This record gives sequence, C-alpha cells and structure tokens, in this order.
Amino acid sequence: MINPPAPSLLPHLWKSAAVSGVLAVVLGAAIVAWPGISITVAAIFFGVGLLLTGIQQVVFAFSLHVSAGGRVLLFVSGAASLILAIMAFRHLYDAVLLLAIWIGIGFIFRGVATAVSAISDPTLPGRGWNVFVGLISLVAGVVVLASPFDSIATLALVVGVWLIVIGVVEIVTAVAIRRGTNRAPEGQPAH
Repeated sequence: MINPPAPSLLPHLWKSAAVSGVLAVVLGAAIVAWPGISITVAAIFFGVGLLLTGIQQVVFAFSLHVSAGGRVLLFVSGAASLILAIMAFRHLYDAVLLLAIWIGIGFIFRGVATAVSAISDPTLPGRGWNVFVGLISLVAGVVVLASPFDSIATLALVVGVWLIVIGVVEIVTAVAIRRGTNRAPEGQPAH
C-alpha cells in the first residue's frame, strides 16, 4: 500500500498548533494565577471598546445617509456607550461591574434566543440540546447579574482553566502532526 505524499503545508501545521497551544497554556495559567489582574485588564479593554464604539456611532449618526430615526438611534446608542466608557475609566470598579452586567445580559439574550428558536423549530437537529443550552445560558446570565463580582471572578477562573485544557490539547495535536509528517512513505524524504 502506497501512502499519498503529505500536503506541503502539513509539515508546518504542527508549528502553528504548538505555538497556539503554548500561548493558550501560558494565558490560561496567567488568568488562573492572577484572576484579579485578568479581570482588570478585561475591564480596561471593555472600556476602550465602549469608547471606540461610542465615537464610531456618534460619527455615523451625522455622516451616514440613513433615516432620521436611524440617526437618532445611532446617536443615542453612541452617546450611551461614551457615558458608560467614561464611567468605566473614572473607577475601575465600575468597569468590572459594567463588564459583568454586559456578560450577564449577553448570556440572557443568547439563552432566550437559543431556547425560543429551538422550541419554535421542530425540524432543528439537536433541538433538545439547544433548548438545554439556552436554558443553561439563561440561568448563567441571571447568576452573573445577581452576583456580578463573584460570578465574574469564577468566570475568569473557568476561562483560565479552559485555556489550559485547550492549550494542552493543541500541543498534543502538534506532536501527533509532527510524528505523522516524519513518517514519510518509502522513497520520500522526511520533513
């Protein structure tokens, strides 16, 4: 049995997977070791994101050719983002709280949307699982909103552990790819 030659990118794929895995493990370990700093950095990025989004929406409110209602909505949304960004930068405590509330509301919206779409579409594959995931996301959002600081610290810890797991899997995958590419068929040089 003759094996087909390995694609030219395959010998280099293991390097990408290895680097990605190592970075994920390092980032995950940093988040687990220093969750407070990780939350602070995330809150700062959240504030910067709100600031940039707010500026963009206010500029678009005056420069895009949209209806008057669209202009008003863009301006109000942009102004609200700018106000939230200012609050986030005035006190880091507010940024962490805003981030937790944002995550909680996102979980609730996603949970409701996922559950409702699964319930309303009887032909959806994995319908029961989608309803379950939607309900879990809804509950997670309520928990985050009920106790934003405790839940965001727990969320940071879970993300850190998850990144470590993903990183280890990517490293193992990189080793397997490397071994697979080194087993060149007879008559072909190993990479």
